[in-house]
Amino acid sequence: MQTDADTVQTEKYSVPFVERTGMQPLEKRKGYVNMLMPLAGNENHVGVMYMGAFTVLAEAAAATPAIDFLDKKRFFPIIKDLYVDFRKPAGSDVTAEYSLSGEDIAALQADLERKGSAGYLAEMEIKDADDVTVAHAKVTVKLLSHGYKK
Repeated sequence: MQTDADTVQTEKYSVPFVERTGMQPLEKRKGYVNMLMPLAGNENHVGVMYMGAFTVLAEAAAATPAIDFLDKKRFFPIIKDLYVDFRKPAGSDVTAEYSLSGEDIAALQADLERKGSAGYLAEMEIKDADDVTVAHAKVTVKLLSHGYKK
């Protein structure tokens, strides 16, 4: 389903594992998302955010802007690689935000139409409830057509 330039597609795109984390968007608009990963349910054995929760948050924040503009009947996102540099433990909820510009979206869509694939590197800070950077993430997102052949 295509939408106008100011709205985000509302089709459901979900991964049950991710849903179990309680992660949710705080703000979402075309090309932009600010995601929150709650500490509750995602603590490790010493009461701080479990490392895996950081990776899930980074993956979702990186891919969501693309998921929202993709024609999901034709294309899908996949994470090619992910790196999280942990700077300090997080004893609170954490957030990550990422955005793609209108120009980025247009170039990705053009590549998808021309080649059946596109990709981008998403870099973001992961911050705790006090707005302190607790990690830095780099995520390579690939966008592929359902019929893509390498």
